[in-house]
Amino acid sequence: MDPDLSASGEGNSQQHIQEDFPSDGNEDGHLFESTEEPEFEFDESGLELAADDAACDLEAELRDNFRSTYTGEIPLLPWEMDLYLARENSDGSAFQSGSITPDGLIDEDFEKELGTPSDAEEEDEGEFQDVAQHNILEVVGDDVCGRKVIIFSSCKLPASEKLDHQRLFLYLKHTLDQYVENDYVIVYFHYGLTSKNKPKLSWLLQVYRELDRKYKKNLKALYLVHPTRFIKILWNVFKPFISAKFGRKVMYVNYLHELKEHLHFDQLVVPEPVLQYDAKQVKSNKPPYPYSGDGLDIATRAKQTQQFGVTLNHVRQNYKCVIPPVVEGSVEYLRANALDVEGIFRRSANARVLKEVQKKFNEGLPVDFSTEGDVHIAAVILKTFLRELQEPLLTFDLYQPVVRLHNQDEERQMVEVKRMLREELPEDNYIVLKYILQFLTEIVAHSEENKMTSMNLSIVFGPNLLWPKGQASLSSMGYLNSFTKYLIDHYRDLFES
Repeated sequence: MDPDLSASGEGNSQQHIQEDFPSDGNEDGHLFESTEEPEFEFDESGLELAADDAACDLEAELRDNFRSTYTGEIPLLPWEMDLYLARENSDGSAFQSGSITPDGLIDEDFEKELGTPSDAEEEDEGEFQDVAQHNILEVVGDDVCGRKVIIFSSCKLPASEKLDHQRLFLYLKHTLDQYVENDYVIVYFHYGLTSKNKPKLSWLLQVYRELDRKYKKNLKALYLVHPTRFIKILWNVFKPFISAKFGRKVMYVNYLHELKEHLHFDQLVVPEPVLQYDAKQVKSNKPPYPYSGDGLDIATRAKQTQQFGVTLNHVRQNYKCVIPPVVEGSVEYLRANALDVEGIFRRSANARVLKEVQKKFNEGLPVDFSTEGDVHIAAVILKTFLRELQEPLLTFDLYQPVVRLHNQDEERQMVEVKRMLREELPEDNYIVLKYILQFLTEIVAHSEENKMTSMNLSIVFGPNLLWPKGQASLSSMGYLNSFTKYLIDHYRDLFES
């Protein structure tokens, strides 16, 4: 079992890559006479592929072309020519270097051969407003393993003539640059991609080639939601040029409820067209699954001993303490064992172990982190507790005031933050926040060993301390992270003066 998948739903055969595509027996011989790129989007009904009739024979033809030496025996499609030129311009290294494994995949050690990042200078978020305004990319907190979740929604892509896809690529890099130092996952909603808004296949190759090892190393899962048949065929065609390790991170998700095993679905704001399409698919195909009743009021179902997914008040009433036992237990263990652990709070942990530890806490059982064999378990448990609170520790009411803080000068910021913390934040929230931030300052004090500066910690904890009732934009996420960094850097002035 690949370690990257150990925390991403073991044994879920419905989501793993399928490699068998039966032939439809199309022998008309005219498949490559068109100069159009093959379609890989939904048709008008949203239920089937636009190019479904030719899909299977196309797979065989494409595979033959990719493996040929491009001698002109078969006319090349434009996107195939792009692949050919890419290989020629790189002296053949893009596809000819590297060790080939028995199943035809390029070994991970040779992933760098697939390309290097562009030299475009990093631009500020405001410089990408033309792309950001469409909300194609969104960051929605952490998954069940404490990894950052980034969403790409095809249905939000405008018509191709209204969007510069090269700008979209630069914006994608700009966004990922903020999170690639930590473990993260990507959710790709395929529904809504049409002939009017789809990028060229050569653009997809560019994305893979220029997003080098820095971006792929900490990507732990790529969920392809509502994949069409042609998407699966394209994957089969591109597979010989994609590293084996990266390939194992790709997972098919046929229905939205399958994401619940891996993500906090209630925090995942899914585009309305995707919701509607999924509802039609569920009604039509009737997949075997039980809904768990997540729509019920959590408070009516919570055990007295439950700590995850409830309120601070619930924990205080039932445990008779302000600092929740899960917070105190995690912090004390980490303080004693993880101050000098490199990347603490950045790494994910085994999903099965996390669920077992959560279950123990929710049942009021004692938890000994030292027996789990991984300090990152305690770190992820702390982040998960904060993220699963019914209301963020900094409360929904403080979301807008925090976002607006960036407009004020430094002196005014200190006055306003002190006022918010002492006058608007509930007393229990204040005490818990102070307890956690004090510990984070200790982490920063050991940053030379653990590589976790206040900036790194703010990226990890910002989305877990405060979020809106709706969807957070990427720009607002930046403000939340900056506010969290401010709290850590000015801990003494804010809490001890």
